[in-house]
Amino acid sequence: MPSKAATNQAQHVHWINQLRAVFGAMPLDALEPQHIYQYVDKRRRKKTSHTGKTTGGRIAAHREVEVLSHAFTKAVEWGYLRAHPFKNEVRLEGEAPRERYIEDWEVVEVLSLPSMRKRGSVLAIQSYIRLKLLTGLRRSDLLRLQVSSCREDGIHVRTNKTGKAVIYTWTPELRGAVEDAKAARPVHIAPFLFCDRKGQGYLDEETGLCSGWKSMWQRFIDRALRETKVTERFTEHDLRAKCASDAESLEHARAMLAHADAKTTELIYRRRPERVRPAR
Repeated sequence: MPSKAATNQAQHVHWINQLRAVFGAMPLDALEPQHIYQYVDKRRRKKTSHTGKTTGGRIAAHREVEVLSHAFTKAVEWGYLRAHPFKNEVRLEGEAPRERYIEDWEVVEVLSLPSMRKRGSVLAIQSYIRLKLLTGLRRSDLLRLQVSSCREDGIHVRTNKTGKAVIYTWTPELRGAVEDAKAARPVHIAPFLFCDRKGQGYLDEETGLCSGWKSMWQRFIDRALRETKVTERFTEHDLRAKCASDAESLEHARAMLAHADAKTTELIYRRRPERVRPAR
């Protein structure tokens, strides 16, 4: 827990409270695989809507079970148990990965949305989208970007999640996106590439939250749905997936997204249908 980002810690505390209400009084050596299946089943049923469709209970239950499994792994490590009670013994139904792929024309539409001001939210979001599509960086890394990160050989980033150092070498498109981001800032002398009216970054390092940015993003997407031909909402995560999907190879996509394992890139982020030449 202490090594995780603030937002992740808050989420884990919520999951632990859910687990403690059910398993808190149970002796460590009393837990069996059947209890896990029962827990997931009940959590899913509690979240079932009046239409008969689940509304996220299964996914939340899976995350909670992951936390519980890790807790038992530590219990074994610390000598409280001889063996993990359900590791490799429980097979939960997998979650289908998100498949939303943003088409090129949709990007053109949102980037053509006119701004009412010479600086500010719309222009900042549009330059942010360009940078996201060119680098695939996570939101936390993009919002931490400072002007000083843009050096002679490219944009220097140490990703917050993995700690991996990456240099995104300059291309005309990347330079243009950075210059647009600088020009869109309401405070030109601010150190951050994306900043608010006070020149401060949008990411709160103590809490890990970026509420102001999220609100601005939602307003931008709402307006795009009203004023452009885009009809389906997309997320920042979908933009990251488009960057990976449009990359020339899986390895190129993995490197841009700074993934340690290409399996994650392939399963979650490469969303375009694979083109296969038919046999003669």
